[in-house]
Amino acid sequence: MRRRITASRRRRSTYHHGNLPRALVDAALRLVETQGAEALTLRGAARLAGVSQAAPYRHFSDKQALLAAVAEEGFRAMTQAMRRASFPHAADPLGRFRAQGLAYIEFATTHPAHYRVMFGRAMADKSAYPSLQAASGETFGLLVEALRDCQKAGLVRPGDPEELALCAWSAVHGLSSLAVDGQLVLMGERGLDSLAHAVTSNIFFGLGPR
Repeated sequence: MRRRITASRRRRSTYHHGNLPRALVDAALRLVETQGAEALTLRGAARLAGVSQAAPYRHFSDKQALLAAVAEEGFRAMTQAMRRASFPHAADPLGRFRAQGLAYIEFATTHPAHYRVMFGRAMADKSAYPSLQAASGETFGLLVEALRDCQKAGLVRPGDPEELALCAWSAVHGLSSLAVDGQLVLMGERGLDSLAHAVTSNIFFGLGPR
């Protein structure tokens, strides 16, 4: 009986004061990092968080809803990182745009579990989760806004700013994915920081006025 009471108290303490969603998101991130998003289940997250199998359903209807929470948290954190990187370049739109790209790469490589969920196949369709859709749109919106300012300053050629931002995002996202998946060993002695600066510099050569 004592063992049952102790286990019950341990479960309740995990989400006392409203910490259950946080505990489940943390558990999901650990499972994604060690086993991949495909292996994630609500039951597995509950087990890792130390709560009953029924507890996750108080906040998440299914696995997709939990993944959506992880992805939304990732997009909001990435956006904050990009904004922080922008602050020193308030009067320099090109520097701001480049700083955002570098911050994107840094976030991806320091938060690989978040990154894999944010851009994984399971979350490709975000329409069922409006707050996630808004968070991801805000991240891309930062790039579009900075690029539009670069156009106004004559630093980037005319054209659809969203289309040009997509080109830049594709390059930065590609490097981030290569780094997260451990594929950059092919580049020899060059570190990620050096490669990130090289990629962001070359992006601007392509976007520059003709």
